[in-house]
Amino acid sequence: MSEYKKPLPVIQPWSAGFWEAAKQHQLVVQTCDDCQAKIFYPRKFCPECWSSNLGWSEASGKATVFSFSITMLGIEEKFADDLPLVLAWVDLEEGVRMLTNIINCEPNAVTIGMDVEVVFEDVSPEISLPKFQPVI
Repeated sequence: MSEYKKPLPVIQPWSAGFWEAAKQHQLVVQTCDDCQAKIFYPRKFCPECWSSNLGWSEASGKATVFSFSITMLGIEEKFADDLPLVLAWVDLEEGVRMLTNIINCEPNAVTIGMDVEVVFEDVSPEISLPKFQPVI
């Protein structure tokens, strides 16, 4: 693993379960144990019922592209090697929307409604980033 020079997520107590699972190449979403709402991004309280009784449930890792943008230039130097970069909102089968990158395909091949699946990029011994690629 080469040295990762881009910003890393700041792990908070309420997001630690997400990052622990990602390190194991497992995608999880927060779930309210009181109202059963699925929650993403991780939070201290359920946005539906304000309960703090939250847990984690395994996600399938399958999603569809809701919207996306392709960045061709004009990016911070740390990300220049990633160009062109596809930033996308994907809708997980579990009913939550996640901001991510689409990788392992030509940027012009990405379409709204495209079926994608999670893959993980190990960027440090502590952090694996979930990204998505087209379903093969």
